Amino acid sequence: MKSAEIRQKFLDFFASKGHQVVSSSSLVPGDDPTLLFTNAGMNQFKDVFLGLDKRSYTRAATSQKCVRAGGKHNDLENVGYTARHHTFFEMLGNFSFGDYFKRDAIAYAWEFLTSPQWLNLPKEKLWVTVYATDDEAYDIWHKEVGIPAERMVRIGDNKGAPYASDNFWTMGDTGPCGPCTEIFYDHGADIWGGPPGSAEEDGDRYIEIWNNVFMQFNRDESGTLHPLPKPSVDTGMGLERISAVLQHVHSNYEIDLFQSLIDAAQRATGAADRNSPSLNVIADHIRACSFLVADGVMPSNDGRGYVLRRIIRRAIRHGYKLGQKGLFFHKLVPTLVEVMGDAYPELKAEQERIAAALKLEEEQFAKTLENGMGLLESALADGSKTLAGEVAFKLYDTFGFPVDLTNDICREREVVVDMAGFEREMEKQREQSRESNVFKMAGRVSYEGSDTCFEGYLKSSVDAKVLALYKQGEPVEQLSVGDEGIVVLDNTPFYAEGGGQVGDVGEISATGGLDALFDVADTQKVKATVFGHHGRLTRGALKVGEAVQATIDLHKRLATARNHSATHLLHAALREVLGKHVAQKGSLVNHERTRFDFAHTQAVTPAEIAKIEAVVNHVVAANYDVTASLMSYDDAIRTGAMALFGEKYGDEVRVLKMGNFSTELCGGTHVHRTGDIGFFKIVAEGGVAAGVRRIEAVTGEGALAYVQAQESQIKEAAALLKAQPAELLGKIGQIQESVKSLEKELAKLKGKLASSQGDELVAQAKDIQGLKVLAANIEGADNNTLREMMDKLKDKLGSAAIVLSTVNDGKVALVAGVTADATSKVKAGELVNFVAQQVGGKGGGRPDMAQAGGTQPSGLPAALAGVADWIAGKL
Repeated sequence: MKSAEIRQKFLDFFASKGHQVVSSSSLVPGDDPTLLFTNAGMNQFKDVFLGLDKRSYTRAATSQKCVRAGGKHNDLENVGYTARHHTFFEMLGNFSFGDYFKRDAIAYAWEFLTSPQWLNLPKEKLWVTVYATDDEAYDIWHKEVGIPAERMVRIGDNKGAPYASDNFWTMGDTGPCGPCTEIFYDHGADIWGGPPGSAEEDGDRYIEIWNNVFMQFNRDESGTLHPLPKPSVDTGMGLERISAVLQHVHSNYEIDLFQSLIDAAQRATGAADRNSPSLNVIADHIRACSFLVADGVMPSNDGRGYVLRRIIRRAIRHGYKLGQKGLFFHKLVPTLVEVMGDAYPELKAEQERIAAALKLEEEQFAKTLENGMGLLESALADGSKTLAGEVAFKLYDTFGFPVDLTNDICREREVVVDMAGFEREMEKQREQSRESNVFKMAGRVSYEGSDTCFEGYLKSSVDAKVLALYKQGEPVEQLSVGDEGIVVLDNTPFYAEGGGQVGDVGEISATGGLDALFDVADTQKVKATVFGHHGRLTRGALKVGEAVQATIDLHKRLATARNHSATHLLHAALREVLGKHVAQKGSLVNHERTRFDFAHTQAVTPAEIAKIEAVVNHVVAANYDVTASLMSYDDAIRTGAMALFGEKYGDEVRVLKMGNFSTELCGGTHVHRTGDIGFFKIVAEGGVAAGVRRIEAVTGEGALAYVQAQESQIKEAAALLKAQPAELLGKIGQIQESVKSLEKELAKLKGKLASSQGDELVAQAKDIQGLKVLAANIEGADNNTLREMMDKLKDKLGSAAIVLSTVNDGKVALVAGVTADATSKVKAGELVNFVAQQVGGKGGGRPDMAQAGGTQPSGLPAALAGVADWIAGKL
């Protein structure tokens, strides 16, 4: 029975029992910051089990995609070397939310596994475990289902504490918990291993295929179990495991889901041995990587992106181990889509983007893998069984080897990595980084007073009192004319830099006897709730405790607000046009423009830019309300609000909503309605890092000024070409055609020049043991001319070895040619390198034709003069 059929049968069976079939949730748990990845079927129902969420159904069934490759649940090291470890797997599950309990859950599991209508497993092959004191479950299995006592095992507290058992499930130290009952399949006496609970239970004979968790208690902080008013059921069955049972194989890698992928991996790598564990690794990893990218994770140096990068690089290294040093991993995506795309349509929808993301990461790592492996091989060449921490750090720092990849390679060779030494090198780097960043601390001051009350969402000017003054970072009682310093106020309308938005500018004035005026050039946070106004006193004197009026530059604030609100719309539009994988990777918003960095593997096309602009301007024209509300972080995420890259959030957050188009967590200043933005225009797009693009845009008056400047340039260009703006493209086309015609004429003239010079050069050739040898510099030539001359000289000289050069803009171009009859004695690549090395360059090519370049033309005459002797030495 094929895996796809098993998956569908499971969902159909539970649908027939009144269960709501629920789609798999994303591998990125959007509402659970405690999880790195979705790692179990119950993750998406966690709040339902806790009573924090209520669904329209009380029974559910899913086929949930899961990843265990980081954090607490990490199977990465074992993947490819054992029969059942994976980074990505599918968990089939049925759930009861206060509906049915033990009797029905056990009956459903047994019917599905053994009924001829469904999986039809032989009943005598199935064993059952229950928690030692769960007599209810034991009796249901034994007395009602009919499992004989000799195929049932009670498992007690086998993990060293009360209720710490393989058959007692807990969500945490406190909270919902309960006993579980597991179903095992007996592969037969020819496979080593013992039944669960025995000394040989880790063998492969008895394999767990189903786990029924009965959540019937709530454990308090004292460890006491209290019965839940509505006991629930959470079950799970690994698709890969049950497929292995039904397909009569002992390894998950032998099932149909993997066979096509392993075949594709063998073709892509050219591996001779189809049973190599490395092919298992690659087949497993293409599943995890592709599903993660489809769910919006992109390779990076932190968080989920770093785990993805580790998995990709581990797969590439195993390809390298099989002898494949070129790009191969991304080529497996079409096979994966063919195998799993029907069950998971997101793979089909994102196929092109997945392949592009993996290829980009391959290209990045391929540049350093061979050199890194060379360093590792050299370090281990002496037979040492320990790899120095300094070497492991250099592999990490210089070649991008995650340290667990180095550990992985060393483990295969029974070599131990000196992790203590690695950590020492890491700490040195951190210390150097801290020292190099000391300048960033300028302006930070020690402050222990009251907080600043920010009133800038509603006001542009407020009355305030000076709480503290600083000059050169030290507290002072007074600032005088000309002093640069920091002013801390009890109230302020000034926004302190944060969330990508720059700090406000403006002025602080005192109308008392000192008549002070402080120009605020920037606003930064001294502490989370204390604002520092940085600037210079231009009039009078300012004292601690003085009453002042703080007023922002309203024109710049409004322009900044337009750009910030437009950034939120841009983020939403990018996700709509390019895909849900787009995630913010940084931003800068000021009164002039917005700069937005986001995860995307390829350049945004002009057509996509036009569509993004149209989407944003449509929302601007719709003039939606822009509203802000305060709520808990968990509530905000549950409403669909996006948390932004690099931001730290407290228990209470500010949720900014623009109609139904954009909802994000944001503490910045914004327009009141989207129509206030006026007009949105993208002015630049480009790459800033691997997998990260940047868009710059302008709004309102800035957008108008940009368009007017563009218009002015178009008019000036049209005037230079003596055409109307509307005729500009046609005029440029005419000029291009004229240029092409002139280039053809120039090429003909160069060809004639080459031909005439060729006749003169033939006479300069020397005869060395029957081989014509010529080395000459051609003034005013280009590479094409050198190649044309080379072909003609070969024809005229017969058996020959030739080097031609030219110098343009201080750079040397070289071409070497050897006739076919002489390549067994003289190689064009070696010949061109002999000359190139003397002019500060290198090159290569075929035995009969090679090219090179150099940067030291002063060495060219001597290099050409030495060609004849060099060839004589080869003959």
